[in-house]
Amino acid sequence: MTKSTKETKAEAITPAAATPGKKGPDKGGYFWGVGRRKSSVARVRLKPGEGKVVVNKKNLADYFKLDTYRKAVVLPLQAVGAEKKFDIFVNVRGGGTTGQSGAAMLGIARALRNYDETFVQALREGGFLTRDQRMVERKKPGQSGARKRYQFSKR
Repeated sequence: MTKSTKETKAEAITPAAATPGKKGPDKGGYFWGVGRRKSSVARVRLKPGEGKVVVNKKNLADYFKLDTYRKAVVLPLQAVGAEKKFDIFVNVRGGGTTGQSGAAMLGIARALRNYDETFVQALREGGFLTRDQRMVERKKPGQSGARKRYQFSKR
């Protein structure tokens, strides 16, 4: 590999890596946000509208059966006073319902931040822009679980 080839590759990589993520709407007028919680990942699209929330092509009430999870998903909207101002489309994968609702909540908060920077203060005060980094602890070798051990017999 010659020196000129190395320089060309370095020049090709540097500008793309240095460009920050796009904050405005995409071609369809959507503002994006990605949320993660436990092993769940939620990709959220937000668009000004009449207030419908769709999760994996289902209505919010049909996807999350428990009221606790439904309330958690819409908490960022309530914090900024925009419950009926946006149409929200969430694609969520992995994990269980707790992780998925938490991931959707973070994704909605990030999409709201991309929509309007003045929402940041209210979202920060509610703790909606902070990612919950807690994960399941791994199973250790020689044990039956992460912390649980096999029964010890002295004799």
